[in-house]
Amino acid sequence: MSLDTLSLEQKVGQLFFIGIPGPELDGATCALLDEVSPGGVCLFARNIRDATRTRELLDSLRAALPITPLLSVDQEGGLVDRLRRIMTPMPAANRLRTSADAARLGSIIGETLRILGFNMDFAPVVDVIDNERSHYQNGLLSRTFGNCKEDVMTFGGAFLEALQSHGIAGCLKHFPGLGASRVDSHEELPSIDVPEDRLRFVDLFPYWEWQLFNDSEIHAVMVAHAAFPGNALQETDQNGKLLPSSLSYNFVTKLLRGDIGFDGLVITDDLEMGAIVKNYGIGEACKMAINAGADSLAICANPNAIRVGYQAVLSAVENDEIAHERLEDSLARISGLKGRLSEPPNFDEGRLKELSEQTAALNDRLD
Repeated sequence: MSLDTLSLEQKVGQLFFIGIPGPELDGATCALLDEVSPGGVCLFARNIRDATRTRELLDSLRAALPITPLLSVDQEGGLVDRLRRIMTPMPAANRLRTSADAARLGSIIGETLRILGFNMDFAPVVDVIDNERSHYQNGLLSRTFGNCKEDVMTFGGAFLEALQSHGIAGCLKHFPGLGASRVDSHEELPSIDVPEDRLRFVDLFPYWEWQLFNDSEIHAVMVAHAAFPGNALQETDQNGKLLPSSLSYNFVTKLLRGDIGFDGLVITDDLEMGAIVKNYGIGEACKMAINAGADSLAICANPNAIRVGYQAVLSAVENDEIAHERLEDSLARISGLKGRLSEPPNFDEGRLKELSEQTAALNDRLD
């Protein structure tokens, strides 16, 4: 089935990248999938108990949905390692000292995810954390490469190319950059007070300068929930509050799409984060994100929040609050990325064991 043949309800579902409750498709989860027909599903540690069951779950998701879904995970290594129950724990990005080590980790993750049945990874993190920012309590220190913008681009690029060489689509995060945040956006909206030229020449450096953008090798970008009061693009909402970048037409469409020229998939960070839910209802946030230019809406935990967001966007399209052209633009990008994907290989538990051993060897070398 192609996206052109979908009903309006199913087309709107393609905009949603959801989480599911557990390690199998129970009745409640199947009902949610039938109702929303999401374009993507992201698994978390709660979904991943052992390798065989993970592959069975991902195969079941493919079979349950009318269009092959994007099947992702946040597999970075270090603190964000969703596979640690089934594989040797993987090193954090800040432990990698060479682009060769970054490529090695990207290759291990890429092949592992393919065998498990994934086709996407929400990685790498390309936020820039230099020595000045290293003491900020934003939860990002171990998740970023090196300690300067050049390391982020070089190591992150090596990781991404190796990851994608195994058929796993990567996703750069968190645009336009969370490196200077002093708080964690999981809890509240960061107000990142950096001068405009520093945001341009440091935090946005990987996006402006990366040759992979020019070569169309970057397929997805995740937009952060953050405000940048020192930037001329910063907007305010109808109540005068600083608008998060994930809901901002200026940051998503003018900067990322227009100035930088990115025409791949734009996905929001999880809309259930405190930075959003403390200021906006989930339905309103979903509508705002689509009108800002996002293609995919991440809602990763609460089934009720997924339903509320879905119904809000569906109603907005039906009432022309969201233009049909806006919907079709996003569907074209989603279809474009899905067209690059291939079916997973046969499950190979022996190869997963070998990859675990390779991970252990990489850890030993980095110690």
